Amino acid sequence: MNTLINTPVRTTGIRAGMPPHAAASEDRLARLAGPALKAAAAFWYGVVALGQLAFVVYIAGFYGRAAWQGEPERWNTVLPQGYVPGDTLGNLVLGVHLVFAFVITVGGVLQLLPPLRRVAPAFHRWNGRVYLIAAVLMSIGGLVMVWTHGAVDDVWRHLSTSLNAVLILVFAGFAVHHARARRLSLHRRWALRLFLAVSGVWFFRVGLMFWIVANQGPVGFDPKTFTGPFLTFLAFAQYLLPLALLELYFRAEASTATYRRLAMAAALAVVTLAIAVGIVAAARILWLPHL
Repeated sequence: MNTLINTPVRTTGIRAGMPPHAAASEDRLARLAGPALKAAAAFWYGVVALGQLAFVVYIAGFYGRAAWQGEPERWNTVLPQGYVPGDTLGNLVLGVHLVFAFVITVGGVLQLLPPLRRVAPAFHRWNGRVYLIAAVLMSIGGLVMVWTHGAVDDVWRHLSTSLNAVLILVFAGFAVHHARARRLSLHRRWALRLFLAVSGVWFFRVGLMFWIVANQGPVGFDPKTFTGPFLTFLAFAQYLLPLALLELYFRAEASTATYRRLAMAAALAVVTLAIAVGIVAAARILWLPHL
């Protein structure tokens, strides 16, 4: 009992010499900061999960249906150089890439669902293994596809895709390493980095649609040739910006500073609203018309 009484108590809100009303106000903010950060993260996950599931419907409804009906050449209405008659290996790589895109998008959404991790830990582990294998194979397939099927003159986008693939392989390796060592906190961090890197293609589409809506039209690129400085920027930002935001979130999560947590919660909420706008625009402009 004496130990508890004599132990210094850390108070994030009350400071020496602070007026009582100011101290009470800061103490309320301190109690609000943690839940606000968690709520912002849950809001982000909910919006991203719905957006990625919409993308899954598009993959199955357009690419899957075209393949099922024996008309893979319809992929070329969306992809610059998709299905190439006679190129069996290249077409196979593209087809496998699309299948993995479907599997990995669904698996990633389920893998980050907290209740599922608690209720079905065995499923979480096996889904994680499938997700990792698909991520590795998809990144390797992406490298092959971009250097054989991509636009020859777009070197920056080639380099962006290559860097994204390398990051996926690195993040997957660290996620597995820490999971085997039972360092679950570190495993969680690397798994989240992996999820964001894998979701780069999705972030590209959503980010592009948000940019078009915000500017009331294409700005910084030519929609006919699909080239321009903004697309070069977005090619790298599609995964580097989400990864940077995640690192800021980790810092805020580990911090006891009230205003750092509240600022991160507010920033994450604003970013999530922007993502929601991009999702709605992508669904209306890119996905639904092809279903």
